Amino acid sequence: METVELALPEVRLLRPNVYEDERGYFSMTFNARDFGQLGLPAAFVQHNLSRSRRGTLRGVHYQLQHSQGKLVRCVHGQVFDVAVDLRRSSPTAGRWVGQHLTDERPELLWIPPGFGHGFYVLSEWADVAYDVTDYYSPEAERTVRWDDPTLGIEWPLAANEPPLLSAKDSAGVSYDQAELYD
Repeated sequence: METVELALPEVRLLRPNVYEDERGYFSMTFNARDFGQLGLPAAFVQHNLSRSRRGTLRGVHYQLQHSQGKLVRCVHGQVFDVAVDLRRSSPTAGRWVGQHLTDERPELLWIPPGFGHGFYVLSEWADVAYDVTDYYSPEAERTVRWDDPTLGIEWPLAANEPPLLSAKDSAGVSYDQAELYD
């Protein structure tokens, strides 16, 4: 498995080996031993699947307590996936990195604890699977506004179409008002 360092060094793009023939391809997207050798978690406690229509924007989500590391992949369709450093003491606090994920390439994005996560759907429908290192904790969940000017995330929004947001995402707080990690 190849790892690609991104603009935020703790966030990593993982490119598993792909074995193709006339039938299609096979790729191993997780192996505990290999992940451990890469310095990544070898155990996940929860597997999640999200299906969303074109124009849906989910995020930017995080859990203040029970912070989750997330291993994200797009198993159907295409999304623009974003990680935001929400650690006050980090030299990259408030910075973000985005990556296109698609079902055409079995790439995964590792987002460590201390980062917020969101994605925008570019295809008609998209299924995003993500494995997490801690359990979902509704009382610990927080949301930073997707369009916060301090963060300045450059979402590839469809022209003249506002994103589809949940009530929770519409009510997200600004980065300056957010409860952050130490």
